[in-house]
Amino acid sequence: MTHIQTNDEKRVCFDFEIDFSNGGGIQGQGFRLDIPGETISDDELADYIVRDMRLLMVGEVRILNKTIITEAHKRQAAAKGRTETRP
Repeated sequence: MTHIQTNDEKRVCFDFEIDFSNGGGIQGQGFRLDIPGETISDDELADYIVRDMRLLMVGEVRILNKTIITEAHKRQAAAKGRTETRP
């Protein structure tokens, strides 16, 4: 499948903080993810991060400094590059 870049592809750029229920936590700054539409709620974004990173024992997730940007999606391009280099 060929990925055609369009000018209407959206990504979300944001910071996050995740606390674990058994102690500790992680954070990210300037994190970017492809989104399928024009917007994404903080709750949807939090669920997506936890699921995509396969995190367990998650307590609280905070989404900060969220901005929707127009930028080509990266996952499809990365997946295409991996399949082209395999014999």
